[in-house]
Amino acid sequence: MGKVVFDVQYQTTLAFLISYYFYCTGLSAGSFMISTLSYGFGFKKFKPASKMGVVAAVLLLLLAPQFLLMQVGWPIKSVWNHFVYFNPMSAMSYGAFLLMLYPLNSIIYGIFMFKGNMKMTKIFGLIGIPLALAVHGYTGWILALGVARDYWNTGLMPIVFLFSAMVSGISMMILLIIIRDRFFTKEKVINHDLIDSLAKILAWLLVVDLFLVFCDYSVLLYSKLEAQEVAHFMLFGKMSFWFVIVENLIGKVIPMIIVFIPGMRRSYFWLILAALMNMAGILAMRIVTVYGGQALPLM
Repeated sequence: MGKVVFDVQYQTTLAFLISYYFYCTGLSAGSFMISTLSYGFGFKKFKPASKMGVVAAVLLLLLAPQFLLMQVGWPIKSVWNHFVYFNPMSAMSYGAFLLMLYPLNSIIYGIFMFKGNMKMTKIFGLIGIPLALAVHGYTGWILALGVARDYWNTGLMPIVFLFSAMVSGISMMILLIIIRDRFFTKEKVINHDLIDSLAKILAWLLVVDLFLVFCDYSVLLYSKLEAQEVAHFMLFGKMSFWFVIVENLIGKVIPMIIVFIPGMRRSYFWLILAALMNMAGILAMRIVTVYGGQALPLM
């Protein structure tokens, strides 16, 4: 009896474009949530961030699906099929509707905000909050339903995606507000109270984000053999630099230290550095999650 060996290279199905899609939807959800803090929940100190937040949310969500379509080769017909042939068992079917409803609601919310109609702004702002959470939560849900992939198949995945969306969205808003106040206002004065409040929120969200990572990996390391293998692959293998150093040390731990220390938080140099590091770290998180979760061949 002879043995036939096939020299077939293992390939990953999802690529970087999906990571960029996840990243943009996360930034959109985070910036929208900041926008609603004033008009939706009545926290007046965040009002100067509201209009910028909704504009950023809409632009990012208009950009995000382009990466998804490029990944799958622009099959416009297949996109249409999600609406015509709805599958209640498919996360993608729900996602197609969410990707239509969320930007539409955000645009209406923004129009009423710019017109000064506070009643309707509040209504559509409150409607948009669950839509924003659902749009980014469902992306984590899609990965979590990959039952053959131990890294993805966890109930924490949608929650991890939501908290990482919030921290990256807040970091982006901090940068945008500093740039706007410093260069595009008559006074050229940065709103210190607003920036400090956003930085404090960012600090505690980073604590929760890191705790979720700890929970996820502590389970993987004491789970079945395949789960332990993917955890070691992330912590000590090929992905360790991107996961340990870029995503968590540079992207979360160092920014968390900066925003927790009052003296560093009030320094715009350190705060801008922390925001940039956090945004880079969350982008790395998206890439690590998408690529790293499928990098190891199935047993």
